[in-house]
Amino acid sequence: MPVTEHNPELIAGRYQLVERIGQGGMGRVWRGVDQQLFGREVAVKEILFPPGLEDADRAALLRRFTGEARAAVTLSHPGIITIHDVVEHRGAPVIVMELVRGQSLAATIRSRGRLPVQRVAEIGAAVLGALAEAHGARIIHRDIKPDNVLLTKDRVVLTDFGIAHLADATTKLSHSGTVIGTPQYMPPEQLEGKRPTPANDLWALGATLYHAVEGCPPFDVEGLHALAVAVFTRPHRQPLHAGPLAPVLDALLTKDPAQRVGAAEASEMLASVLRSFPPHTDVPTGHGPGQEPAPEPEPTPDPRATPVPDAAAEHPSTPAVPEQAPSTTPSPRTATVVDSGSAAGTQPRPVPDRPSGPPAPVPPAEAPVILGAAAETEHGGRKSARRRGLTRRSAILSAALAALATGSALTWTLTYGDDAHRGGRAAGSGSEASSVTVVIGVDAPLSGGLSTMGIGIRNSADLAARTANETRHVPGVNFEIKALDDEADPANGESNAARFVSDEKVLGVVGPLNSGVARTMVAPLARAELVNVSPGNTDPVLTLGPDWAAGSASRPYSTYFRTIATDVDQGPFAARYLHGDAKKTKLYVIDDASAHGTTLTSGFTAEFTKLGGTVVGTEQVDPAERAFAGLAARVRSSGADAVYFAGFYDTAAPLSQQLKQAGVNVPLMGGDGIFDQQYLTANPNATGDLATNIGVPAEESAAGQDFLARYRKTGYPEPAGWYGPYAYDATWTVIEAVKAVVAANGGTLPRDARAKLRQAVARTAFDGVTGRVAFDGNGDTLNRRLTVYKANDGSWATVTSRPAAR
Repeated sequence: MPVTEHNPELIAGRYQLVERIGQGGMGRVWRGVDQQLFGREVAVKEILFPPGLEDADRAALLRRFTGEARAAVTLSHPGIITIHDVVEHRGAPVIVMELVRGQSLAATIRSRGRLPVQRVAEIGAAVLGALAEAHGARIIHRDIKPDNVLLTKDRVVLTDFGIAHLADATTKLSHSGTVIGTPQYMPPEQLEGKRPTPANDLWALGATLYHAVEGCPPFDVEGLHALAVAVFTRPHRQPLHAGPLAPVLDALLTKDPAQRVGAAEASEMLASVLRSFPPHTDVPTGHGPGQEPAPEPEPTPDPRATPVPDAAAEHPSTPAVPEQAPSTTPSPRTATVVDSGSAAGTQPRPVPDRPSGPPAPVPPAEAPVILGAAAETEHGGRKSARRRGLTRRSAILSAALAALATGSALTWTLTYGDDAHRGGRAAGSGSEASSVTVVIGVDAPLSGGLSTMGIGIRNSADLAARTANETRHVPGVNFEIKALDDEADPANGESNAARFVSDEKVLGVVGPLNSGVARTMVAPLARAELVNVSPGNTDPVLTLGPDWAAGSASRPYSTYFRTIATDVDQGPFAARYLHGDAKKTKLYVIDDASAHGTTLTSGFTAEFTKLGGTVVGTEQVDPAERAFAGLAARVRSSGADAVYFAGFYDTAAPLSQQLKQAGVNVPLMGGDGIFDQQYLTANPNATGDLATNIGVPAEESAAGQDFLARYRKTGYPEPAGWYGPYAYDATWTVIEAVKAVVAANGGTLPRDARAKLRQAVARTAFDGVTGRVAFDGNGDTLNRRLTVYKANDGSWATVTSRPAAR
């Protein structure tokens, strides 16, 4: 018989139950008193086993939980609830804990809605401190969620270690099909039933902090099956309110546990977020129905420091699946540094900074491509031989290398400056002297939803390196490509940057595609003086600094360059087309409140009004919204002759469709976020709508056509894509810089080549496949061209391509 408040007997002869204060899927909790310690108040939790267990299984579970809970008794940390005793009562384990008087994070969210970013970062820092203590003792929590995080006046306390799992446990429960935890906060590997590791807890912490700052879990879908599918196959919903906390959430919610951020790095990321805030005044926590108001936990002076323990507290209820927080309406906000598409929610949003282009088959990733060497896969820190045999590509490569090896032309012998052959020339024997290998790193999404673009970037960089080697563009230098997969996930950017930095042969990095990934890469690359040239980043902050919109531009990283225009150009470019070419004078302007969206609309609005146009209405929408009847009515009554939307295709498509259904028969124009085949597929009324894209189609120039011909001749099975030509020019920029450094150093590669390469790139100017390649003082391309497209019968047709400014 389980214990109840009506059962008069003492638990273990000493713990008297007073009142039940909570119940969840794994246990019931009472307030009790320890009669052997002068009536000290305690929390008493009885573990509830799944119904229908066989006697042998029940006995095994009893041994397991009792052993694990007793192991948790050894933990002593202010951020971990203190376990006083573990006893058995009528065949079930009972855990006796300190009584924490406060409110759970779940109750706080239910009563107040989403929490401020600074407060959530403080909670995360405190929980990470507790996890470090537990993981150091080889204890994994396995059920971190808002219900198990308690907030008191001066503590953040992690509870429910009663179901934790020792990392070296030898029981077979994990293999029996019993999954312990709460699905909304469980990582893919835990849902799959794999052996738990500390990475499990970090994902769960990320999901918990996401819920706290956004007001809902990162995967908020109905049904366990649908939830599991979402966790395994979809990116988490793009956070709208996280601000500087967004990269931390992305890092913690990385699907691959091998790529997931570690506790120490996550702690430093949270500390960095907290340092960006000024000291704040206390905000009341609020209270739920039937509870006394609890004071808001006060932040400790140092968020990384351990909070001082409180004397006593009340343990909250522990439901198996927490109630959903009330939905909150996103409020308009200014542009932030948050990656506007680093992750999407249950509605796919695969493109944070640019469109994904027409759908195309996605072949397996092949990274890295090592010219002149056996190719290996370097994803997730593991290397494996490529399974395919000799492909057409490797055959062509072998032939090219053989031709180089047997050529009769005299060549330079290039060595590092302090070697024996300093500046020497090869003998005229007809054979090529030894050369130095220079590796160019490529960071791109080589797997996942954006892999078609990422592989096109990698292949184009490969083609540039091949061309340089075949033409001996830099005598004595053999270029190799080292490609790493970032999966379009910002959490992978910093680790990939570290791998490039640690390889001394890497003198430059091409990529990444996404601005969100770039923001995690640029700082470590800059610290290592490693030049970085991107073919796809459009976020102005990367070259102009965080205050550029306020008129205070300041280049943050002298090693970062890009070969493509930015969002600063895209809004004004669209305004000039609509006003000057399309003759539209009254516009309704809408954005999705993301950094990308607000950047576009601010530039668009300023330029459109400067030209004499009138903005008759502005609005921000939730990117997850799909019902726009009210907005359509407001647009119709405004008399607008066009709509400008800054956001992504999955929001823009239903918006455009419902505008047409409401009788608003005017074109919707968007940025590169709607320039996607899926916009046309999901919106049968799209004909006549417009989109801008950064750059110019390669087919429109002779150099671009030549590039595409050489790309096809080389035999790459994947298309070069929109960003391939820009990746080719980015790679050639590094090659030209290496050539300049070698020439300036008497034909040798100096030991400080990385440091010298930055200035060489800044001075680089050549005619590339996308036009003239050169950079301004901020690292932005001087060749800033954009293209207008028009939807026509299910496809995008080029309207015009022009420079960003006329």
